[in-house]
Amino acid sequence: MDKTNKTLMIQGTASDAGKSTVVAAICRILKRRGVHTAPFKPQNMALNSAVTPDGGEIGRAQAVQALAAGVELDVDFNPILLKPSSDTGAQVIIHGKAISQMQAQQYHDYKKVAMDAVLVSHQRLKQKYQAIVVEGAGSPAEINLREGDIANMGFAEAVDCPVILVADIDKGGVFAQLVGTLELLSESERNRVKGFIINKFRGDIKLLESGLTWLENKTNQPVIGVLPYIRGLEIAAEDAITTQQVLEEVKFKVAIPVFPRISNHTDFDILRLHPNVELIYVGPEQAIPSVDLVILPGSKNVRADLAHMQKVSWDKSIEKHLRYGGKVFGICGGYQMLGSEINDPNGIEDIAGTSQGLGYLPISTELTDNKELKHTQAQLKFSDEVVELSGYEIHCGISHVLDRTQGRELLSTNGADNGFINADEQVAGCYLHGIFDTPAVIPALAKWCGIELTRQLDYQSLQQQAIDKLADACEQHLDLELLFKNINIS
Repeated sequence: MDKTNKTLMIQGTASDAGKSTVVAAICRILKRRGVHTAPFKPQNMALNSAVTPDGGEIGRAQAVQALAAGVELDVDFNPILLKPSSDTGAQVIIHGKAISQMQAQQYHDYKKVAMDAVLVSHQRLKQKYQAIVVEGAGSPAEINLREGDIANMGFAEAVDCPVILVADIDKGGVFAQLVGTLELLSESERNRVKGFIINKFRGDIKLLESGLTWLENKTNQPVIGVLPYIRGLEIAAEDAITTQQVLEEVKFKVAIPVFPRISNHTDFDILRLHPNVELIYVGPEQAIPSVDLVILPGSKNVRADLAHMQKVSWDKSIEKHLRYGGKVFGICGGYQMLGSEINDPNGIEDIAGTSQGLGYLPISTELTDNKELKHTQAQLKFSDEVVELSGYEIHCGISHVLDRTQGRELLSTNGADNGFINADEQVAGCYLHGIFDTPAVIPALAKWCGIELTRQLDYQSLQQQAIDKLADACEQHLDLELLFKNINIS
């Protein structure tokens, strides 16, 4: 193995083992030590993404890891991003730009080209950074995905880097996870595994020690540490929607229908964290409850999710909600659904065709090959309330206002038709993700709904605090000298 390698790879025994958070913690620890560090994930499959300063698109986890490392977002941090639009198809994004929609078999045949893009990005990062901390995807022991692997051992073998395996003890069977994973690797792959991290442990560590000794004797590899289960760790999740809340006095009730292809649900994390906001995610078999506000989220397949909404009668619930004086707000795909029609003549997201929207806003949307990716500064205008904010756009749709007498612009930006509010001030929407992260926006949104909220939360500060909490735990419970010796970092 190359002793001068700058790269350390964190792989997991399964999805959600803790790879993303461990990588973020290591990035923060290296930043504290003055090491210029890049996060990296060769291939990511996720519907939550972030926009780089130069208008590229990468996975949300790499944006959090970049925040931990204190570096600006770069498309090279996540050279391959797959955004599923159906059970068998996904939009393929290479170096930040969408190149096509592919079915699973098509992408499998495309992996050689994708690997070349991964290696180009890794080489560029090696030139600019002192260390690269890599996150794998899922498990390296998925037999059916081994051929042409980009995301795990295929990458580690290609760049000749050491690997640390992370396993989640909270799910049970941690020793079987680790030993079973090793058994399913080739000899050369097993040899690059340099140790284990056991994640999310609860209880008396003394009761685990005999198992740790057995594991080290069985595998001839060290346990680098056992991380405790950290309660209240509010780091933006890439896939699973987090629903836990710590509420004080509930003043503002918000419901979000969860579409099958919901995207960028991290938009709502700050609402969930607000102690005066009850945030209710509505599942497919549930009715939209009585609330002050319904938010339609983003979607990776807007027309299919609109059809799903109608199938489960959420459209009827929204109609009733408005009839009783409630408010509705749409973001990105949700904004498009609130208009009169959504036209996808070239099958950008799925099957070509046109769908009638809910008809609450006088806008028409057409999906095009040109994906809008940018950071946007804007003024949000709810009634007499004007809030300066920033957000980001990720959308293929171009929306046009059909009749400006039917309402007014919601946002003041340099872009065209980025947001609109109807004439009776009951329904509004915009293209900007991340707008609730601006502290003054949630009180303004509540005021629009007739509710007074005085407390403001700073989402970026909360993220920094969570990363520090995680890094502190890793510094306390991991053998960092053992962890970093493989990339010559002390």
